[in-house]
Amino acid sequence: MTNLVVISILVAGYAVIVTALWLIQKRKFDLHKQAKALNKTSIAHVEAKRASLTNSAEAGSSTNDQDQAQEASIAMLARADAAQRLHQTFQKFVPRQFVEHFAKGSADNLSLGYADEDEVTVMFCDIRGFTGLSEEMSPQELMNFLNAYFLRMNAPIHDNHGFIDKFIGDAIMALFDHPNGEAADKASDSVKAALDIQKALRLYNHHRHNSGYRSVKNGIGLHIGPVIIGTVGSDDRMDTTVIGDTVNIAQRIESLTAHFGVEILASQQLVNEALNNIEFAHRYVDNVVLKGKSTSIDLVEIYHHLPIEQIQAKDATKEAIAEGIELRNKLEFKKAIEVFSAAQKHDIEDPIIKHHIDTCNRLMYETEWDKKIRL
Repeated sequence: MTNLVVISILVAGYAVIVTALWLIQKRKFDLHKQAKALNKTSIAHVEAKRASLTNSAEAGSSTNDQDQAQEASIAMLARADAAQRLHQTFQKFVPRQFVEHFAKGSADNLSLGYADEDEVTVMFCDIRGFTGLSEEMSPQELMNFLNAYFLRMNAPIHDNHGFIDKFIGDAIMALFDHPNGEAADKASDSVKAALDIQKALRLYNHHRHNSGYRSVKNGIGLHIGPVIIGTVGSDDRMDTTVIGDTVNIAQRIESLTAHFGVEILASQQLVNEALNNIEFAHRYVDNVVLKGKSTSIDLVEIYHHLPIEQIQAKDATKEAIAEGIELRNKLEFKKAIEVFSAAQKHDIEDPIIKHHIDTCNRLMYETEWDKKIRL
């Protein structure tokens, strides 16, 4: 896991530095106009033009001056072609959206310490039990698996106006910044992407099952709020980064998906924004003080991707969860347990109901409780 994190950080940092150098060099030689013109011309046309110029030069039908002009044209086309390919390659390392944030005005924005504030939705998506899974594979098998998995997770994010900020070992950090969109657009984009990721994962697991491999599970955490996008590091080692409380909260929400036994967990704030645009199956989970935080946050499970029978079973517990939490907060733990236990008739294995019953049983023996759930 540590090696993968280091590699991903090194690759991202290298890409930023090279991109900055390329932008400056591109600007100095004014190649951006040539690259833009190349975008309007097919590769076949460029190759045909190059071949025509070369054949003409070899035929000796032009004067020396014409020969030199033709050679210069061939060289210019080659440089523009190479610059365009380089640009397309670097976009795979540094997201275009990052470059757009940094390149507002001039390439000087790529200097160390540049910062820009924006409101975005942050998504963390992590594979469950990755350590045990990786121990069963050779290094090459592990890399093949990660690339196959990331390939399938990429499309749902990009198809819903998001982009992957970085790969952190087996985890994905993605941002949703809907172009010219409001908070509701960014929130709903992330919900749709999370649902599409779970659908893509089910299809991937079907293929894995047919090939004799065990299924893969992941957890997704979502939160919306302000972040700072900027550059950090030193004069000779620089990296792009996204920092802020929003990022930390999204990561901690994702870490709780395993505790609650759910696949998609979001803040109530994000769900409220998303519901302005789309409808989806969800239920309130609990008010929790996240690790390292002093204030609590309302958490919501999103399960619109599940089979209809499971959606109906979860929907049927909403009133019981609300009633049970109210009784729990009044310190009426036995009555709360009765309410939660009755809700288990819809699904005896419901992890959220189990969480509430276990919490009440634990709190029953505590002499003092500040009515905050800490996980």
